[in-house]
Amino acid sequence: MKIKSFFLLTFICLYATTLLSAQEIPLVYAVEYTGAKFAKPTLPNIDQLPSIRPLTDPFLMSDGSKRVTNFSDWAQRRAEIHEEIEKYEIGQKPEKPENMTASFTLDTLLSVNITVNGETLTIASKVSIPEGEGPFPAVIGIGRESGSLPPEIFTDRKIATITFDFTQVMAHGQTRGAEPINKLYPELEHMGAYNAWSWGISRIIDGLEMVSDDLNIDLSHIAVTGCSFAGKMALFAGAFDERIALTIVQESGGGGAAAWRVSETLGNVETLGNTSRVWFMEEMFQFANNVPKLPFDHHELMALVAPRALLVLGNPDYEWLADESGYVSCRAAHEVWKSFGVGDRFGFSIVDGHGHCQLPDEQRPEVEAFIDKFLLGDQSVNTDVQVHSFESVDHEKWYEWWESGIPTLKEVDLSLMAFNYYELECAPHGSEWEIIHDSGASGDEYITVQKGLNSAEAVTNTQESTLKLEIDISTDGAYYLYARLNCQNAADDSFYMKIDDGEFETYNGLQTESWEWVKLDKMNLTAGAHTLTFAYREDGAKIDKICITDYEKGPSDELDLSSALNACK
Repeated sequence: MKIKSFFLLTFICLYATTLLSAQEIPLVYAVEYTGAKFAKPTLPNIDQLPSIRPLTDPFLMSDGSKRVTNFSDWAQRRAEIHEEIEKYEIGQKPEKPENMTASFTLDTLLSVNITVNGETLTIASKVSIPEGEGPFPAVIGIGRESGSLPPEIFTDRKIATITFDFTQVMAHGQTRGAEPINKLYPELEHMGAYNAWSWGISRIIDGLEMVSDDLNIDLSHIAVTGCSFAGKMALFAGAFDERIALTIVQESGGGGAAAWRVSETLGNVETLGNTSRVWFMEEMFQFANNVPKLPFDHHELMALVAPRALLVLGNPDYEWLADESGYVSCRAAHEVWKSFGVGDRFGFSIVDGHGHCQLPDEQRPEVEAFIDKFLLGDQSVNTDVQVHSFESVDHEKWYEWWESGIPTLKEVDLSLMAFNYYELECAPHGSEWEIIHDSGASGDEYITVQKGLNSAEAVTNTQESTLKLEIDISTDGAYYLYARLNCQNAADDSFYMKIDDGEFETYNGLQTESWEWVKLDKMNLTAGAHTLTFAYREDGAKIDKICITDYEKGPSDELDLSSALNACK
């Protein structure tokens, strides 16, 4: 049975057993976290976690005891996902402090004073209130009054705008333990930035509640929005504060809407091992080379917003954003809203042809529709939004297992897959590279740049500094480039590479524990000869061999049965 049919039956059962209509399922909640009433689940360490290659089942309780089949159970399951993300990704979000004050001064500035452990942190936010009678809906824009969305979309609709200056809580590139929030919580120096920033947005909402009479804000119609890293911030904020009625996530990439698992199968995108280490807990990166061990994925981060409204915007012109992964993740997350009969509260629009964080005219109607329905209450507008260009992507394979309970992806016949291996120490290389003997390397040798040669700021593209590998492709198609690497230090785990006459790309965050196969890129290649050019970035990064394959999982030492095509003479 197709998964679409399965969820249709689930919804029919839901309707028959609970008699909850879409109108009776809340659009927003009056408290920050409804899950606080549930006992915390027992969550194991990484070595005790099962390996799940496809997308994890958002309906399955953490202990595997049952699947959620009706909305009345969703609050408890949602609380478990909440706890999982805190434990494995961002750290525990501090609760609302008892000692808080708020004021609205100079008719433009909301000041929220938070005192913990004798230390006070102040979050000051510029507020613009429409003229006329309220109360007015409001949008919290990250960095600017409306995030990266055109402000008139809100101001022309008499929606108040509130700016969140995230640096008042934690810097974009935090120094662990030395940020403003750490004065309140010195024991939480391990927290990820998305924990701290979500906490800051929640404290702004607390402040709004304290001075709502002065501001004339409709507290039941609050939105949050941001783009790029701030798009991730908006998503975490909407997921972790149930008082937010509408979350608009713009071009958030890896760590936002994109699923870590799916991104691992793509090209030069923001994978779990390749995102900023200060935006998340350092402990998250234990999953960098074992993503299937992560007990959730970011379709479940999005599902934390359910049953409230969420709109995800993408831009496939920017490979780093991993919008194919975002598309699959959105399709999976949407099943949660659909199963509860409120599918029109979730939408996604992935449109190319515009700059990063610049809303094109083509996406504007979707944004306006979600604002009109979920901030202004216009039920006549259409928010059934699924705009994309990924018709050929098999999204269902990533979550069709939810029905069977057997977490496998469709298996492939490896005998039909191409595995082309190349020993890099045999390729022509400049004098700044050197070949080292190592019994752990294939052929007992690997290649690396000479010690002391680092060029992290720019590519050194000379005959002495580069390594050129000639490859031959037999059939047009999509290929994955894997490298067998030994990069045991985060300061020695990167290279530059380009194909043919293209631009050099940075491949960073390739850290391994020993000799391991690591995916570098996904490339669309035409049949015929091509040239891969490697340039050094950090000394200490060791390359043994590479594999070009049409198998998305790539090679392993067990699969490496053929000799290299350019074996050293």
